[in-house]
Amino acid sequence: MRHWLTLLFIAVLLVLPQLGATPEFWITQLNYIGLTSLVVLGLVLLTGVGGLTSFGQAAFVGLGAYTTAYLTARLGWSPWFNLLVGMAVTMMVAYILGAITLRLSGHFLPLCTLAWGLALYYLFGNLEFLGQYDGISGIAPLEFFGISLSSGRDIYYLIWAFALLAMWGTRNLLNSRPGRAIRALKHGSGMAESFGVNMGNYKVIVFVYAALLACVSGWLYAHYQRAVSPSPFGLNYGIEYLFMAVLGGAGSVWGAVLGSALVLSLKDQLQNWLPKLLNTDINFELIVFGILMVLILQYARDGLWPILHKAWEQVFGTQKRNQAAPPQAEALPQRERPQAGSLVLEVNKIRKEFGGLVAVNDISFTLNAGQIMGLIGPNGAGKSTTFNLITGVLSATSGQVSFLGQRIDGKPAREISRLGVGRTFQHVQLLPTMTVLENVALGAHLRRNVGVVSAVLHTERRSEAELLHEAAVQLQRVGLGDYLYEEAGNLALGQQRILEIARALASDPLLLLLDEPAAGLRYKEKQELAKVLDQLRSEGMSILLVEHDMDFVMNLTDKLVVMDFGTKLAEGLPKEIQENPAVLEAYLGGIDDDLDLDQVNEPASAGAAL
Repeated sequence: MRHWLTLLFIAVLLVLPQLGATPEFWITQLNYIGLTSLVVLGLVLLTGVGGLTSFGQAAFVGLGAYTTAYLTARLGWSPWFNLLVGMAVTMMVAYILGAITLRLSGHFLPLCTLAWGLALYYLFGNLEFLGQYDGISGIAPLEFFGISLSSGRDIYYLIWAFALLAMWGTRNLLNSRPGRAIRALKHGSGMAESFGVNMGNYKVIVFVYAALLACVSGWLYAHYQRAVSPSPFGLNYGIEYLFMAVLGGAGSVWGAVLGSALVLSLKDQLQNWLPKLLNTDINFELIVFGILMVLILQYARDGLWPILHKAWEQVFGTQKRNQAAPPQAEALPQRERPQAGSLVLEVNKIRKEFGGLVAVNDISFTLNAGQIMGLIGPNGAGKSTTFNLITGVLSATSGQVSFLGQRIDGKPAREISRLGVGRTFQHVQLLPTMTVLENVALGAHLRRNVGVVSAVLHTERRSEAELLHEAAVQLQRVGLGDYLYEEAGNLALGQQRILEIARALASDPLLLLLDEPAAGLRYKEKQELAKVLDQLRSEGMSILLVEHDMDFVMNLTDKLVVMDFGTKLAEGLPKEIQENPAVLEAYLGGIDDDLDLDQVNEPASAGAAL
């Protein structure tokens, strides 16, 4: 759909100004749609994809407009050079504001964007050298190779050239290594940090990117209108931009254009018809927009574009799941495996207290290269908390954790991941609207260094091909090779757990922590998983797993650590654990002493206690 739609859209844009019968009003309206789309496109990335609500984008439009207005009208500088100056100023201001405000969460972030949006608006209106509320007039029109772009028809192509380039660059960004990290901002920050992604940096990056698009829109607006004043850069316009993003589809590039076109067209018609219908000059369009916003949030929370896109796919059968696997690419480099039998993980008396509750009580154990260790115990024993302490999701109250001789307790999760520690989660943490392939490619984030600029310009093709090829290889390895382009949220729970394992393997770990990997799997699937883990062990990988299926654990692990109420109850070989009276007491409450632990399985009634 994208290719045909893009070609058709570009063809219409090219032809319309050349038709003498095209009204001047249409050209003007299309110019404003193009200018607005640039701003809304930034909000698609910032708010729709990244989940960071901003009401202050109009202020960044004003920053770009006032910068070129002052430098052109007052100092006589070249407008094209002023674009670079405006982008530099905007980048600096956005970086400072982002570094401060993006630390906030919840309702504090939108409130903060309201505050600095209003501050910049009043700054434009009160600075004398900017003309205060009268603004700056007499701005020179743009010239392109000696051709003056003074009229609406003349500047039309330039506006849409910038808009289409921004759409192309934003789509490239979203379908890249940085884009996968950005798409994890909304619902998967903790998970992405566990694979080495610095989510704080990506928040600032997406904030600055959206501000730069708004700046370009402001630069074009200033030279199109030939004058600027504070009124188009106020809070009302900031809210309107956000409404356009929500209406069109806050998570899609084409939604920015659709939302801009619908709102601007509807606004114009409402201004013409409401006074006649209601016989009054009072401005009622804001009330209508408010009602529309409520209806959209109630019946089309993802906006209108996803609905149109889904309908197109159903009619023409263009689902991504039918695409071929990624082409062959050069294999990513792998870490050198530690010598078999060498010490990989040492946990020494780690303790975690939540207020007066001791969740993990001075646990100690070691894991060598090429070993699979099971961490078992009843529900609430502290197994997943121990995982979180090892991987840096939680900080230990006391004790030490060492990986390959280096202390990692106190380090953030992303730094521990860089050392070669991969993991899955007790409660599946995937990005449900991303494909299976993209979810796994996120796990390989650290194995290639692709910047935002190269992603936008699509010069990272080789690195991207290698990442996607690695993801496909790992999916084939775990038996999900037929689901590459299926949305992860459409998989069954057991398949999602397998998908998490593939994502962890894509990070090329030396130590793999699996939290209940066999939960939700059928018997045959568990056998296939056991074969994969056994193969990883033979390759020198160390595996620490939490699991409730005792048959699975006993047949696979080299040794076991049993926990109960946060305390280590026993440690030893599976055979020894099966015969340990204290373990039987913890699991079975001291019933029939002749009952072996391997009789306890999750489908049985005792499974609820595990």
